[in-house]
Amino acid sequence: MRSTIIAAGMIAMVGAAHAQDTPVLTVYTYDSFVADWGPGPAIEEAFEATCGCDLQFVGAGDGAAVLSRLRLEGERSEADIVLGLDTNLTAAAVEAGLMAEHNIMANDLTLPVVWTDPNFLPFDWGYFAFVHRADMENVPSTFGELAASDIRIVIQDPRSSTPGLGLVMWVQHVYGDGAAEIWEGLADNVVTVTPGWSEAYGLFLEDEADMVLSYTTSPAYHLIAEEDAGFAAAEFDEGHYLQIEVAGLLNTADDVDLAGRFLTFMLTPVFQEVIPTTNWMYPAALAPEALPDGFNTLTVPDVALIYSAEEAAAIRDEALATWQAALSR
Repeated sequence: MRSTIIAAGMIAMVGAAHAQDTPVLTVYTYDSFVADWGPGPAIEEAFEATCGCDLQFVGAGDGAAVLSRLRLEGERSEADIVLGLDTNLTAAAVEAGLMAEHNIMANDLTLPVVWTDPNFLPFDWGYFAFVHRADMENVPSTFGELAASDIRIVIQDPRSSTPGLGLVMWVQHVYGDGAAEIWEGLADNVVTVTPGWSEAYGLFLEDEADMVLSYTTSPAYHLIAEEDAGFAAAEFDEGHYLQIEVAGLLNTADDVDLAGRFLTFMLTPVFQEVIPTTNWMYPAALAPEALPDGFNTLTVPDVALIYSAEEAAAIRDEALATWQAALSR
């Protein structure tokens, strides 16, 4: 009996030592990325099969909430990589002193814009849009038409959510000094403002609203995963704001080499092929012909709108104040 106990103890000690020898890579990201139906589980399995490491995704709310957590933790953070910010937030992350340069060449990107950021690499992209049921009548084609209607919409809080901030930037880009008037007109259309995308889309699916701020790619989920062609994205004549989601190396990274291997892996087909049917976005480094059937049916905006990271940082606070003032009246 005593020898059995000793043997069991030795096995436990060997197991513990092996666990200590396994490097851990911690990636902060948004909640839907790590959900069972999101890309996180498949990507974790695929990367761990090649890295000899323990990849740990940590969900921390929506994208803007992830940045807030990193700012709060500062140098105490255990995160090695942040994944899920977009170009409306990258300058703020750099200004906060959170980021290190990745030193990775990204030559095969399939973005609709040129990418040169030394701190961040893109993993997917898409256009913001209001999603509705396909049988909806009198679908608006401008923000003005939406504001003049009695259509109920659900949007996300721009202080915690990258789609919410994207909407604020979209309105600002189109209307400039007239953004306040548009927001005042939209105020009575807004059923509620949710912390993140998942809550908003859930309310829409429960018929709590007629439209929800999402992406032109969202109908692909219903078409491919549910074989339901009953959803569409409203096409706005004014153009659609482009979101590019990124990942970057944090100054707090313990193993820079391992973090770099993950960022390089992020741009490979193994990672990129997971994105379309889990994150329901366009992959950043995958040829259009490699997209699954159903993506060819999606609305493709004639006009793509985007601020540079520096422009977004310069106008963000003023645009947020305009939004908040209009919706608080």
